[in-house]
Amino acid sequence: MQRTHIWNQLDLCRRKAIAACFIFLISNGLLAQERHITFHHSGNDDQFLSYGFFLAAHNSTLRVKYSEAFMDPSHPRLSNVRAVMPSYSPGFALGFLVTTRIHDQLNVLLTPKVAFYEYKTDLQVFTDGTNTTGGAGINTISLMTEETLVELPLLFKYKSERFNNTRMFFIGGLNGQLRTKNQEEADEDPIVLRGRDVALEMGMGFDLYFKFFKFSPEIRFSHGLTNLYRPGFGDARVTEAIDDIRRKSITLYLNFQ
Repeated sequence: MQRTHIWNQLDLCRRKAIAACFIFLISNGLLAQERHITFHHSGNDDQFLSYGFFLAAHNSTLRVKYSEAFMDPSHPRLSNVRAVMPSYSPGFALGFLVTTRIHDQLNVLLTPKVAFYEYKTDLQVFTDGTNTTGGAGINTISLMTEETLVELPLLFKYKSERFNNTRMFFIGGLNGQLRTKNQEEADEDPIVLRGRDVALEMGMGFDLYFKFFKFSPEIRFSHGLTNLYRPGFGDARVTEAIDDIRRKSITLYLNFQ
C-alpha cells in the first residue's frame, strides 16, 4: 500500500510538471511572437494633414415614388403602364484623400472624386398584340441614363484603437454631387434628372498598415436627399408615372495612403 501511494504521488507530480512546462513554452512563444511583430508607421496617422488616393466600384440605382396619376386607370398616357422598376447597374470612380487629424481615433476626410454612373430602368407596359409579333401581354422596355458626377464628400472617420497593424473604422457624412453635362443635354435622356444633389453616406472598413503604405478597404452606402424629378421632360410614360426620384448606391473603396 505504501509503495502504491508513493507511485501515485510521483505520477501526480509528473503531470503537474508537464503541465507547467507546457504553459511555460506557450507563454514564451507568445512573448517571442509579440517581440517579432513589426509595427509599420505608414499612413502618417500622427500628422495633422495626410494625403492619398482611392479607386472605387459601385452599384447604383434610382429610387422612384409613383404619382397619383399612375393610380388613375383613366389617364390617357398611363392606362397601359404596369410598372417602372429601376435596377442596379455597375460603375466606377477615382479620387483623392485629404485627411485631417483631430484625435488619434477621429479624422475629418475630404475625398473629391469623379464618378461614372449608369441608371437602368425597366418600363413594363401592356400590349394588345397589334404592333408586336409576340401577341398580347406585358412588354418590358429598358431605359438607360448615363451620368458623370463630380463629388465632394466631407466625412468623419472614427477609428478603433490600433491592434498590431490593423484598425477598424466607421465613416459617415454628406456628399455634394454636381453633374458635368448641362441641363439642356440631360433633358434629352429618357429619365431626366436634375444636375445637383446631396447624399448621406455611411460605411465601415479596416486600416491595414504595410511597410510603405496604408491600405484601407471600405464599403459605403449612399442615399440621395434631394428629389431629382424634373417634370415635363423625358419619356412621358415614366415622368408622368412618378413624382419623386432619388439616387442610391453601394460602393467598395480601395484607399491608399
